[in-house]
Amino acid sequence: MTTPNTNANRQIARAAGTVMFAILFGQLAGLARGIIVANTFGASPELDAFFAANRVSETLFLLVAGGALGSAFIPTFTGLLAKGDKDSAWRLAFALANTVTLTLSLLAALIALFAPQVVRFALAPGLSANPEIFALTVSLLRIQLISAVLFGLGGLIVGILNAHQIFLIPALTSAMYQLGIILGALFLAPSMGIFGLAWGVVIGAAMYLLVQIPSLMKLLRTAYSVLRNTQYAIRFINDSNVRTVLLLMLPRLLGVAVVQLNFWVNTNLASNMEAGSVTGLYYAFALMLMAQAAIAQSVAIAAMPTFSAQHALGKLDELRASLAASLRGILLMAVPASVGLMILRVPLISFLYQRGEFDSRDVQLVAWALLWFAAGLVGHSIMEVLTRAFYAQQDTKTPVVIGTIAMGLNVIFSILFSKWFVQIGWFPLGGLALANSLATALEATALFIFMRKRLNGIEGKSIADGAWRVAASALGMGVGLMAWIQLSLSQTRWLVTLGGVLIGGVIYGAGVMLLKVPEVKIIFDAVARRLLRSRNNITSKSSIDQ
Repeated sequence: MTTPNTNANRQIARAAGTVMFAILFGQLAGLARGIIVANTFGASPELDAFFAANRVSETLFLLVAGGALGSAFIPTFTGLLAKGDKDSAWRLAFALANTVTLTLSLLAALIALFAPQVVRFALAPGLSANPEIFALTVSLLRIQLISAVLFGLGGLIVGILNAHQIFLIPALTSAMYQLGIILGALFLAPSMGIFGLAWGVVIGAAMYLLVQIPSLMKLLRTAYSVLRNTQYAIRFINDSNVRTVLLLMLPRLLGVAVVQLNFWVNTNLASNMEAGSVTGLYYAFALMLMAQAAIAQSVAIAAMPTFSAQHALGKLDELRASLAASLRGILLMAVPASVGLMILRVPLISFLYQRGEFDSRDVQLVAWALLWFAAGLVGHSIMEVLTRAFYAQQDTKTPVVIGTIAMGLNVIFSILFSKWFVQIGWFPLGGLALANSLATALEATALFIFMRKRLNGIEGKSIADGAWRVAASALGMGVGLMAWIQLSLSQTRWLVTLGGVLIGGVIYGAGVMLLKVPEVKIIFDAVARRLLRSRNNITSKSSIDQ
C-alpha cells in the first residue's frame, strides 16, 4: 500500500537522483577545471594569490544569498506556495531580488575601495611579505568582486526554482561556473596570466545566472499581476513575509559569517606556511567537497522543499520518516567515499594533477591535507541534511548557535593542530584540515541530538541498524584497497587509481548486499519500477502504432 510518506520519500529520491546527476556533472567540470589550472600554474604563489582573493567574493555570496537568504527564503516561499498564496510568494521573491542586488553591489564597492587593507590585515598577511604577490592579490580581489553580485541574484533564482520542484537547471549552475573558469584558463590565461583566471570567475558567475533565466521566465507568467504592481518595489519592507525572511536570515547570517571566518583564518594561517599551502588546502578541500556535493547536497537540495511543505502542513510524522530515510541514504554513500579518499589519496591526486607545473611535492601537500579532510566527509554530509531540516522548520537559530560554537572550536583547533603538526615534523596544513573535520563531526552530532529531541526521535534504531552494516562493508573495502595499494606499487598511477575504485566498489557493493542493507533493496526496487515503466511505455507506443 502506498502512503503519503512513501510518495514523499519517492519524490525526494527522484529529485535527489536528478540533482545528483547534475551535481556530478558540475563536479566533473570542476575536476577538469582543477586539472587545467594545476597544469598551467602548479601550486605557485600566483595561484595562492588567486585563491586567497577568491575567498572574498565567495564570502559575500554565501553571506547574503547562498547561505543566509536561501535558508530563510526557501521555507517561507515554499510554505506560501503550498498554501496556494502565489501572489504573496512572488511579491516576496521580487522584494528580495531588489535587496540582494543592492546589498551586494554596495558591499562589493566598499571592499574594492579598501582591498589593500583587507588583504594585508585580514585575508592573507603572509602574502604581504612579497610586494608583487600582495599587489597581485589586491588586483585579483577587485576583479572577482563583480561575480558576487551575479552569484547573489543567481542564488535567489535557485531557491525559486527549487521551491517549484525544478532541480536540474539550478543544479547545473555549478557546471556553468566551472566552465567559465575553464574558458578563462584556456583562452585568457595564455595572454593575461593569472588575470585570465580571475576574469574566468566573472564569466562563470554570469553563466551561473543566465542559464536559469529561461526556466524562471516560464514561472513568471503566473506572476504577471505582481509584476504590474510597480509601486510594490517601494513598499516591500511593509510585507510581513519579507520581515519574516529578514528575521530568519539574521541568525543564519551570523552562522555563515562564523563559518567564513574560519576559512579566512585557515587562509591567513596557510599564507604563513610554505609556498603552495593555500593552493594545497584548496585542492584537498575541493576534492572532499566533490564527494560531499554528489552525496549530501543532492539529497539535501531535493529534500528541503519536501521538508518545508511537510512542516507547513503539520505532517511531522512524514517529516520524521523522510529525514530518517535521507540520513540512511547519506550514510550508505558517505562512509565508503570517506574510506576510499583516505586510502587512494596519493595515486588519485597524482593521477588527476601531476603534470605540467604540478610536481610530486605538490602531490604530497594536497594528499596530506586530503587525508584529514576526507576523515570529516561523513560529518559534513550528515550536517548538510540536518541543517536543511532545521531551516525547513523555519528554525535558523538552533543550527547557527551550534555552528557558531563548532566553528569557534575549529579556529582554536586550527591554531593548536597546525602548531602540533610542526612540532612532530608533519606538514602544518594537515592540522588545519584535521581541525575542520573534528569540529564538523561535533557539529553534526549536536544537530542530530537536538533534531531527535524536537521530532521525538528520528527512527534511531533503523539508522543504527543500517549504519553498522555500512561500516562493516566499508571496513572490508578498506582492507581490500590497502592490499591493492601494496600489490600495485610498480603499476602506473592511473591503473592504481582506477583499479582501486573498481575493486573498492565491488567489495563494498558485495558487502552491503550480503549484509542486506535496506537502502540497497530500495534502490533496486526503484530501478526495477523505472525499467518496468519504460517497458510498458514502449509496449503501449507499439500498440498504438500498430
